[in-house]
Amino acid sequence: MPKPMKPMFCRSAGWGGLFAVAVAVAVALCSGQAKAEPVAAPQGVRVEVIGSGRPVLMVPGLASGASEVWRETCTALQPGVQCHLVQLPGFAGAPPVQANPWLPAMRDAVLAYVVAQRLEHPAVIGHSLGGALALMMAAEQPARTGPLVIVDALPFLAGIRAPDATAADAEKMAAAMRTQMQAATPEQRAAQRQMSTRGMSRTPEGQARISAMGERSDPATVTQAMTELWATDLRPLLPRITQRVRVLGAWAAYAPMGSTLASTRAIYERQYAALPQAEIRMSEQGYHFLMWDDKDWLLAQVREVLTRAAPQP
Repeated sequence: MPKPMKPMFCRSAGWGGLFAVAVAVAVALCSGQAKAEPVAAPQGVRVEVIGSGRPVLMVPGLASGASEVWRETCTALQPGVQCHLVQLPGFAGAPPVQANPWLPAMRDAVLAYVVAQRLEHPAVIGHSLGGALALMMAAEQPARTGPLVIVDALPFLAGIRAPDATAADAEKMAAAMRTQMQAATPEQRAAQRQMSTRGMSRTPEGQARISAMGERSDPATVTQAMTELWATDLRPLLPRITQRVRVLGAWAAYAPMGSTLASTRAIYERQYAALPQAEIRMSEQGYHFLMWDDKDWLLAQVREVLTRAAPQP
């Protein structure tokens, strides 16, 4: 495993006061405020800090920009929350880095940021691939993080396609996926993005935002991250997680294919069976980008988690 990557920390002025996962990782999909200033040498991960109060790490998913995905949620949580928007390298215009394996390097980089900034048990909200990173962080160093909010992410993606798949099966799927993605032309990647975004957000505006982030992402990084995620089975790590975990699932995009809320929830329950403290909640209407499609519901879930985890006077 490579040495932990040193993140670049950016701090900006404070503010005033699964089915969808399989789609998200199967396509090629840092924008910060103008006032953001780096306070350390860039080493891949970039973090923008907004507000003051309880620290909350916000990690976006595959080929996504932290600012585009999480800024609206951060604003709605003010005051009293210090948002740490975590931008992963190679996604949505952020410069790529060489890291193999990539997921463990990102896990270690974000954990290093928590230590360097002396954050006391920050809550971690992770979307899609960001949700997988949140689980990896909590399993690697349970004492470093607070409660988790996992937004439309599963610990074993290959299990969606084949419920009885093994780790070896997942590695074979990932290898085939890597070959296909590496051979794709820019035109083929663009066409795949356009097709896949329809199942990620209910609105044309949301679909356009997703496509734009993907267009600015580094194809090699997306391929590396996606194939690693597909080949990874996090279920054996779940018993090491001691924090409260709120899992937020989406299903509505797949209703035309015969999926129901109950059938999708059953998939989540099977995959998180080794994490008995996981609280699974399903959105009635949102697609994969729940922070846009069902934002009031998502905000209520996050606020409840943060309220329950707040230190008592």
